[in-house]
Amino acid sequence: MPGPLLTAELKAAAHRLGFELAGVCPAVGPEGIGRFQQWLAAGYAGEMEYLPARADAYTHPRHVLDGVRSVVMLAINYRTVEPAPPQPASGRVSRYAWGTDYHELVRERLGELADFLRGQAPAARVRTVVDTAPLLEREFAQLAGLGWIGKNTLLLNKRAGSWFFLSAVLTDLELDYDQPHATDHCGTCRACLDACPTQAFIDAYVLDARKCISYLTIESRQPIPHELRGPMGDWLFGCDICQEVCPWNHHAPLANEDRFKPLSGQTVLELTELFGLDEAAFRARFRHTPLWRPKRRGLLRNAAIVLGNQVAPGAESALVRGLNDEESLVRGASAWALGRYETSEARSALAERLKREDDPGVRAEIEATLKMG
Repeated sequence: MPGPLLTAELKAAAHRLGFELAGVCPAVGPEGIGRFQQWLAAGYAGEMEYLPARADAYTHPRHVLDGVRSVVMLAINYRTVEPAPPQPASGRVSRYAWGTDYHELVRERLGELADFLRGQAPAARVRTVVDTAPLLEREFAQLAGLGWIGKNTLLLNKRAGSWFFLSAVLTDLELDYDQPHATDHCGTCRACLDACPTQAFIDAYVLDARKCISYLTIESRQPIPHELRGPMGDWLFGCDICQEVCPWNHHAPLANEDRFKPLSGQTVLELTELFGLDEAAFRARFRHTPLWRPKRRGLLRNAAIVLGNQVAPGAESALVRGLNDEESLVRGASAWALGRYETSEARSALAERLKREDDPGVRAEIEATLKMG
């Protein structure tokens, strides 16, 4: 089948499978690889050691699929309902994490699309990618005409905004390529840069992940730096601020996929009940959702920070439970949070824990908190 006809049929199949955007580009070295390497060299990746470890593989998609000639870039929308207003003792969750794990759904759809392609070209080599392979998806999405990389470093599309997941199908077939998206439509707008509460943007188009709330609450396995705890506000998992303020997202379409809708019908999580979950209960509740990624210790660390920022009525008992958790990461965050309550009960719990705390980091948190009282 000729390249243009096969490409048209492949795009039509993608749309039938729920991908709102589909574009095709040649498999070449990404234009932004130099910027990516500079970003890594500056240390902006933080604890995400898998990025510099695979730095060479990002230089060309041949490292993902040997003999690749074409990259099919796809986007599936995940915007559903609007988030509920912040509530006491509740934490906000990034929109992408409201439903089931998007990796599972997108992999299913990509698998069907790959099967369609193999049906049309049985000898073709094909590999699908959902943000786990060394591929600069946003660079290839721009090359495939899907949009431009905005000042908040996300791919933007004039019609779809940025509320979508990117994925790709790589093949050794030569398909019909789309024109690259050549125009940056951010203009003089600074909404995303100015709205970031942790000032994670070093400059337009440059994000220091180590300061990003999404990184801090999802990727980092360490205690959250003191100076960034307050600016986290009520974000339990991820952050949508730089997308919420973007003008191109004001009229982004709604997703048709039910599996992206909030599993419990809620867009926020009640925080105090999280401290009552042991490992088995946590696994049962979150195993097939994005909130599994930081594991129990990471999510409870985040919950403690949010409760410390809110000073929510009735939350002290949950934080005292966190102060005595088996995980030092949870104990340290709970100690800091209890210090914000400034009650005799909180100070008594901290002093009692200090008598038997053997972790140096947690002891330092408790001692610093008690000195401030």
